Amino acid sequence: MSSATTRIRSIATVVVMGTSLALTGTVTAQASSHSATATAETFTLGKGLYQTAYSERNHVLWATTAVGRPPVTSSSLLKVDPRTLAVKQTITPPTTNATTGAVEAVYGVAVDDEHNTVWTTNTRDNSVAVYDQRTGAHLATLPGVAHAREIVVDERHNTVWASAFGEGSVVAFDSRTLKEKERLTVEGSAPTGLALNEKTGDLYAADLNNDRVIEFGHKDDEPRFLPAGDGPISVSLSKNGKTAYTANQTSGDLSVIDLKKGAVTATVATGAGALAVATDEKSGRVLVANRTAANVTIVDPKKAAVVQTLATAANPNHIEIANGSAYVVDKSGAGADGQDQVTRIRLAR
Repeated sequence: MSSATTRIRSIATVVVMGTSLALTGTVTAQASSHSATATAETFTLGKGLYQTAYSERNHVLWATTAVGRPPVTSSSLLKVDPRTLAVKQTITPPTTNATTGAVEAVYGVAVDDEHNTVWTTNTRDNSVAVYDQRTGAHLATLPGVAHAREIVVDERHNTVWASAFGEGSVVAFDSRTLKEKERLTVEGSAPTGLALNEKTGDLYAADLNNDRVIEFGHKDDEPRFLPAGDGPISVSLSKNGKTAYTANQTSGDLSVIDLKKGAVTATVATGAGALAVATDEKSGRVLVANRTAANVTIVDPKKAAVVQTLATAANPNHIEIANGSAYVVDKSGAGADGQDQVTRIRLAR
Protein backbone atom coordinates (compact mmCIF):
# COMPACT_ATOMS: atom_id res chain seq x y z
CA MET A 1 0.00 0.00 0.00
CA SER A 2 1.62 3.22 -1.12
CA SER A 3 1.58 6.44 0.85
CA ALA A 4 2.42 10.05 0.07
CA THR A 5 5.54 9.93 2.20
CA THR A 6 8.87 8.65 1.03
CA ARG A 7 9.21 5.00 2.03
CA ILE A 8 12.47 3.13 2.07
CA ARG A 9 13.02 -0.61 2.02
CA SER A 10 16.53 -2.06 2.24
CA ILE A 11 18.13 -5.42 2.61
CA ALA A 12 21.56 -7.08 2.90
CA THR A 13 23.19 -10.52 3.03
CA VAL A 14 26.60 -12.06 3.53
CA VAL A 15 29.41 -11.59 1.04
CA VAL A 16 33.11 -11.50 1.85
CA MET A 17 34.98 -9.60 -0.80
CA GLY A 18 35.67 -6.01 -1.80
CA THR A 19 38.28 -3.53 -2.88
CA SER A 20 39.47 -0.16 -1.63
CA LEU A 21 38.55 3.30 -2.89
CA ALA A 22 39.94 6.55 -1.52
CA LEU A 23 37.26 8.93 -0.26
CA THR A 24 37.26 12.66 0.22
CA GLY A 25 35.46 14.82 2.74
CA THR A 26 35.04 12.09 5.38
CA VAL A 27 35.33 12.20 9.13
CA THR A 28 35.69 9.44 11.68
CA ALA A 29 33.26 9.84 14.57
CA GLN A 30 33.72 8.96 18.20
CA ALA A 31 30.99 7.54 20.38
CA SER A 32 28.45 10.11 21.54
CA SER A 33 27.96 10.93 25.21
CA HIS A 34 24.21 11.27 24.71
CA SER A 35 22.19 8.76 26.70
CA ALA A 36 20.09 6.22 24.86
CA THR A 37 17.52 3.81 26.18
CA ALA A 38 17.04 1.26 23.43
CA THR A 39 16.59 -2.20 24.94
CA ALA A 40 16.93 -5.67 23.43
CA GLU A 41 15.41 -9.10 23.96
CA THR A 42 16.25 -12.29 22.07
CA PHE A 43 14.04 -15.14 20.85
CA THR A 44 14.80 -18.45 19.16
CA LEU A 45 13.24 -18.57 15.69
CA GLY A 46 14.69 -21.30 13.43
CA LYS A 47 17.77 -22.77 11.79
CA GLY A 48 19.43 -20.98 8.89
CA LEU A 49 17.93 -17.51 9.30
CA TYR A 50 18.76 -14.95 6.62
CA GLN A 51 16.39 -12.00 6.42
CA THR A 52 13.05 -10.60 7.54
CA ALA A 53 10.47 -8.24 6.01
CA TYR A 54 7.48 -6.63 7.71
CA SER A 55 3.96 -6.52 6.24
CA GLU A 56 2.01 -3.50 7.45
CA ARG A 57 -1.13 -4.81 5.77
CA ASN A 58 -1.08 -8.11 7.65
CA HIS A 59 1.00 -7.13 10.69
CA VAL A 60 3.30 -10.06 9.98
CA LEU A 61 7.07 -10.50 9.99
CA TRP A 62 8.23 -12.75 7.15
CA ALA A 63 11.52 -14.60 7.66
CA THR A 64 13.61 -16.76 5.35
CA THR A 65 15.69 -19.77 6.36
CA ALA A 66 18.08 -21.98 4.40
CA VAL A 67 20.44 -24.55 5.87
CA GLY A 68 23.72 -25.69 4.36
CA ARG A 69 25.13 -25.77 0.85
CA PRO A 70 23.64 -27.34 -2.28
CA PRO A 71 21.75 -29.47 -2.49
CA VAL A 72 19.81 -27.44 0.09
CA THR A 73 17.06 -29.67 1.45
CA SER A 74 15.98 -27.56 4.41
CA SER A 75 14.54 -24.10 3.70
CA SER A 76 11.41 -22.30 4.85
CA LEU A 77 9.48 -19.07 4.53
CA LEU A 78 8.21 -18.30 8.04
CA LYS A 79 5.17 -16.21 8.90
CA VAL A 80 5.94 -14.71 12.33
CA ASP A 81 3.87 -12.74 14.84
CA PRO A 82 5.99 -9.61 15.46
CA ARG A 83 4.56 -9.19 18.98
CA THR A 84 5.25 -12.67 20.33
CA LEU A 85 7.77 -13.75 17.67
CA ALA A 86 5.95 -17.06 17.46
CA VAL A 87 5.88 -18.81 14.08
CA LYS A 88 2.32 -18.79 12.73
CA GLN A 89 2.99 -20.67 9.50
CA THR A 90 5.91 -22.52 7.92
CA ILE A 91 5.99 -22.61 4.12
CA THR A 92 8.28 -25.05 2.34
CA PRO A 93 9.54 -23.94 -1.11
CA PRO A 94 8.99 -26.20 -4.12
CA THR A 95 11.21 -29.21 -4.65
CA THR A 96 13.70 -28.77 -7.48
CA ASN A 97 15.29 -32.22 -7.49
CA ALA A 98 13.32 -35.27 -6.39
CA THR A 99 16.44 -37.42 -6.25
CA THR A 100 18.42 -35.23 -3.85
CA GLY A 101 15.42 -33.64 -2.15
CA ALA A 102 16.72 -30.16 -2.97
CA VAL A 103 14.26 -27.31 -2.63
CA GLU A 104 14.13 -23.80 -4.08
CA ALA A 105 15.84 -22.32 -1.03
CA VAL A 106 14.85 -18.78 0.00
CA TYR A 107 17.30 -16.09 1.17
CA GLY A 108 16.32 -12.44 0.53
CA VAL A 109 12.74 -11.33 1.22
CA ALA A 110 10.45 -8.33 0.65
CA VAL A 111 6.69 -7.79 0.89
CA ASP A 112 4.27 -6.24 -1.58
CA ASP A 113 1.30 -5.14 0.51
CA GLU A 114 -0.38 -3.59 -2.53
CA HIS A 115 -0.82 -7.03 -4.11
CA ASN A 116 -0.62 -9.02 -0.86
CA THR A 117 2.41 -11.04 -1.94
CA VAL A 118 5.83 -11.81 -0.54
CA TRP A 119 8.89 -12.07 -2.79
CA THR A 120 12.08 -14.06 -2.18
CA THR A 121 15.47 -14.40 -3.79
CA ASN A 122 16.46 -17.99 -4.47
CA THR A 123 20.20 -17.42 -4.62
CA ARG A 124 21.29 -20.99 -5.29
CA ASP A 125 18.76 -21.37 -8.12
CA ASN A 126 19.42 -17.99 -9.82
CA SER A 127 15.78 -16.98 -9.51
CA VAL A 128 13.19 -15.10 -7.50
CA ALA A 129 9.85 -16.41 -6.29
CA VAL A 130 6.44 -15.01 -5.35
CA TYR A 131 4.13 -16.28 -2.60
CA ASP A 132 0.61 -15.33 -1.54
CA GLN A 133 0.70 -13.58 1.84
CA ARG A 134 -2.76 -14.80 2.82
CA THR A 135 -2.50 -18.48 1.92
CA GLY A 136 1.24 -19.02 1.59
CA ALA A 137 0.74 -20.50 -1.88
CA HIS A 138 3.71 -20.42 -4.25
CA LEU A 139 2.58 -18.27 -7.18
CA ALA A 140 5.59 -18.16 -9.48
CA THR A 141 9.30 -18.75 -9.91
CA LEU A 142 11.04 -16.24 -12.17
CA PRO A 143 14.40 -17.47 -13.49
CA GLY A 144 17.41 -15.73 -14.98
CA VAL A 145 18.61 -13.69 -11.97
CA ALA A 146 22.23 -14.79 -11.61
CA HIS A 147 23.08 -15.27 -7.93
CA ALA A 148 19.94 -13.38 -6.89
CA ARG A 149 20.72 -11.65 -3.62
CA GLU A 150 18.41 -8.79 -2.64
CA ILE A 151 14.87 -7.79 -3.49
CA VAL A 152 12.84 -4.63 -2.93
CA VAL A 153 9.28 -3.66 -3.82
CA ASP A 154 8.19 -0.41 -5.49
CA GLU A 155 4.45 -0.51 -4.80
CA ARG A 156 3.78 2.88 -6.34
CA HIS A 157 5.16 1.81 -9.73
CA ASN A 158 4.07 -1.86 -9.57
CA THR A 159 7.68 -2.98 -9.80
CA VAL A 160 9.89 -5.41 -7.90
CA TRP A 161 13.68 -5.10 -8.21
CA ALA A 162 16.22 -7.86 -7.57
CA SER A 163 20.00 -7.64 -7.57
CA ALA A 164 21.73 -10.15 -9.84
CA PHE A 165 25.11 -10.20 -8.14
CA GLY A 166 26.45 -12.80 -10.56
CA GLU A 167 26.05 -10.67 -13.68
CA GLY A 168 26.25 -7.07 -12.46
CA SER A 169 22.58 -6.34 -13.05
CA VAL A 170 19.41 -5.22 -11.36
CA VAL A 171 16.28 -6.88 -12.73
CA ALA A 172 12.75 -5.44 -12.64
CA PHE A 173 9.56 -7.49 -12.52
CA ASP A 174 5.96 -6.39 -12.95
CA SER A 175 4.24 -7.04 -9.63
CA ARG A 176 0.86 -7.47 -11.36
CA THR A 177 1.79 -9.85 -14.20
CA LEU A 178 4.80 -11.45 -12.42
CA LYS A 179 6.86 -11.05 -15.59
CA GLU A 180 10.32 -9.56 -16.15
CA LYS A 181 10.09 -6.08 -17.64
CA GLU A 182 13.57 -4.52 -17.43
CA ARG A 183 17.20 -5.45 -16.88
CA LEU A 184 19.90 -2.86 -16.20
CA THR A 185 23.51 -4.01 -16.37
CA VAL A 186 26.63 -2.17 -15.24
CA GLU A 187 29.71 -3.99 -16.51
CA GLY A 188 32.11 -4.97 -13.75
CA SER A 189 29.67 -4.19 -10.95
CA ALA A 190 28.65 -6.48 -8.08
CA PRO A 191 25.27 -5.26 -6.78
CA THR A 192 24.31 -6.58 -3.35
CA GLY A 193 22.03 -4.51 -1.08
CA LEU A 194 19.22 -2.41 -2.55
CA ALA A 195 17.28 0.62 -1.33
CA LEU A 196 14.32 2.25 -3.00
CA ASN A 197 12.91 5.76 -2.89
CA GLU A 198 9.32 4.71 -3.40
CA LYS A 199 8.16 8.29 -3.96
CA THR A 200 10.45 8.85 -6.95
CA GLY A 201 11.12 5.27 -8.02
CA ASP A 202 14.89 5.83 -7.84
CA LEU A 203 16.82 2.66 -6.98
CA TYR A 204 20.15 2.46 -5.16
CA ALA A 205 22.46 -0.56 -5.25
CA ALA A 206 25.52 -1.15 -3.10
CA ASP A 207 28.35 -2.13 -5.48
CA LEU A 208 30.50 -4.34 -3.31
CA ASN A 209 33.46 -4.76 -5.66
CA ASN A 210 33.83 -1.09 -6.60
CA ASP A 211 33.26 0.70 -3.27
CA ARG A 212 30.36 2.75 -4.54
CA VAL A 213 26.59 3.08 -4.74
CA ILE A 214 24.89 2.92 -8.13
CA GLU A 215 21.88 5.21 -8.53
CA PHE A 216 19.34 4.10 -11.13
CA GLY A 217 17.16 7.18 -11.55
CA HIS A 218 13.58 6.36 -12.50
CA LYS A 219 13.65 8.99 -15.25
CA ASP A 220 17.36 8.75 -16.14
CA ASP A 221 18.87 6.93 -19.10
CA GLU A 222 22.23 6.27 -17.45
CA PRO A 223 23.18 5.23 -13.92
CA ARG A 224 24.99 7.59 -11.58
CA PHE A 225 27.93 6.49 -9.42
CA LEU A 226 28.39 7.67 -5.84
CA PRO A 227 31.39 7.00 -3.57
CA ALA A 228 31.02 4.80 -0.50
CA GLY A 229 33.35 3.11 2.00
CA ASP A 230 35.44 -0.04 1.73
CA GLY A 231 33.24 -3.00 0.81
CA PRO A 232 29.71 -1.51 0.82
CA ILE A 233 27.26 -4.39 1.06
CA SER A 234 24.02 -2.81 2.30
CA VAL A 235 22.39 0.55 1.61
CA SER A 236 19.55 2.52 3.20
CA LEU A 237 18.07 5.98 2.69
CA SER A 238 16.97 8.81 4.94
CA LYS A 239 13.23 9.42 5.20
CA ASN A 240 13.43 12.42 2.86
CA GLY A 241 15.49 10.45 0.33
CA LYS A 242 18.32 12.99 0.29
CA THR A 243 20.93 10.89 2.06
CA ALA A 244 22.17 7.34 1.56
CA TYR A 245 23.88 5.19 4.18
CA THR A 246 26.08 2.19 3.47
CA ALA A 247 27.30 -0.55 5.79
CA ASN A 248 30.88 -1.15 4.69
CA GLN A 249 31.88 -4.73 5.41
CA THR A 250 35.63 -4.47 4.86
CA SER A 251 36.24 -1.25 6.80
CA GLY A 252 33.63 -1.87 9.52
CA ASP A 253 31.95 1.50 9.27
CA LEU A 254 28.98 3.52 7.99
CA SER A 255 29.21 6.01 5.13
CA VAL A 256 26.88 9.01 5.07
CA ILE A 257 26.38 10.06 1.44
CA ASP A 258 24.85 13.36 0.33
CA LEU A 259 22.95 12.37 -2.82
CA LYS A 260 22.74 15.89 -4.23
CA LYS A 261 26.46 16.54 -3.83
CA GLY A 262 27.40 12.98 -4.71
CA ALA A 263 29.89 12.88 -1.86
CA VAL A 264 30.58 11.04 1.40
CA THR A 265 30.08 13.64 4.15
CA ALA A 266 30.88 11.44 7.15
CA THR A 267 32.29 8.05 8.05
CA VAL A 268 31.31 6.49 11.39
CA ALA A 269 33.14 3.48 12.79
CA THR A 270 30.51 0.90 13.82
CA GLY A 271 32.21 -2.47 14.22
CA ALA A 272 33.97 -5.32 12.46
CA GLY A 273 32.12 -6.88 9.55
CA ALA A 274 29.44 -4.20 9.16
CA LEU A 275 26.84 -6.08 7.14
CA ALA A 276 23.34 -4.62 7.26
CA VAL A 277 21.97 -1.11 7.60
CA ALA A 278 18.48 0.23 8.23
CA THR A 279 17.00 3.68 8.87
CA ASP A 280 14.58 4.43 11.71
CA GLU A 281 12.44 6.98 9.89
CA LYS A 282 10.87 8.43 13.05
CA SER A 283 14.09 9.31 14.86
CA GLY A 284 16.34 9.56 11.79
CA ARG A 285 18.88 7.29 13.43
CA VAL A 286 20.62 4.54 11.48
CA LEU A 287 21.25 0.99 12.71
CA VAL A 288 24.17 -1.16 11.55
CA ALA A 289 24.51 -4.89 12.22
CA ASN A 290 28.17 -5.76 12.67
CA ARG A 291 28.53 -9.46 11.91
CA THR A 292 32.06 -10.07 13.19
CA ALA A 293 31.66 -7.81 16.22
CA ALA A 294 28.32 -9.48 17.13
CA ASN A 295 26.49 -6.26 17.86
CA VAL A 296 24.21 -3.54 16.50
CA THR A 297 25.34 0.07 16.45
CA ILE A 298 22.84 2.94 16.58
CA VAL A 299 24.15 6.07 14.85
CA ASP A 300 22.97 9.68 14.82
CA PRO A 301 23.92 10.57 11.21
CA LYS A 302 23.48 14.32 11.72
CA LYS A 303 26.15 14.32 14.41
CA ALA A 304 28.13 11.46 12.83
CA ALA A 305 28.15 9.84 16.25
CA VAL A 306 27.43 6.45 17.77
CA VAL A 307 24.71 6.81 20.39
CA GLN A 308 24.47 3.18 21.51
CA THR A 309 25.84 -0.28 20.79
CA LEU A 310 23.86 -3.37 21.75
CA ALA A 311 25.28 -6.89 21.86
CA THR A 312 23.60 -9.67 19.87
CA ALA A 313 24.37 -13.33 19.46
CA ALA A 314 27.10 -14.23 16.97
CA ASN A 315 26.78 -13.33 13.29
CA PRO A 316 23.91 -10.80 13.10
CA ASN A 317 22.77 -10.90 9.50
CA HIS A 318 19.95 -8.47 8.77
CA ILE A 319 17.85 -5.65 10.26
CA GLU A 320 14.18 -4.84 9.69
CA ILE A 321 12.56 -1.83 11.42
CA ALA A 322 8.81 -1.66 12.06
CA ASN A 323 6.57 0.06 14.59
CA GLY A 324 9.33 1.30 16.85
CA SER A 325 11.28 -1.95 16.94
CA ALA A 326 14.25 -3.31 15.03
CA TYR A 327 14.32 -7.04 14.31
CA VAL A 328 17.86 -8.41 13.96
CA VAL A 329 18.26 -12.02 12.82
CA ASP A 330 21.49 -13.87 13.47
CA LYS A 331 23.23 -17.00 12.28
CA SER A 332 24.64 -17.94 15.67
CA GLY A 333 23.09 -21.34 16.25
CA ALA A 334 22.86 -20.20 19.88
CA GLY A 335 19.22 -21.12 20.41
CA ALA A 336 17.68 -24.41 21.47
CA ASP A 337 18.78 -27.33 19.27
CA GLY A 338 21.22 -25.09 17.41
CA GLN A 339 18.56 -22.71 16.11
CA ASP A 340 19.29 -19.14 15.11
CA GLN A 341 17.70 -16.19 16.85
CA VAL A 342 16.00 -12.85 16.38
CA THR A 343 16.81 -9.94 18.67
CA ARG A 344 14.06 -7.35 19.02
CA ILE A 345 15.39 -3.89 19.86
CA ARG A 346 12.88 -1.44 21.29
CA LEU A 347 14.13 1.83 19.85
CA ALA A 348 14.45 5.02 21.87
CA ARG A 349 12.37 7.82 20.35
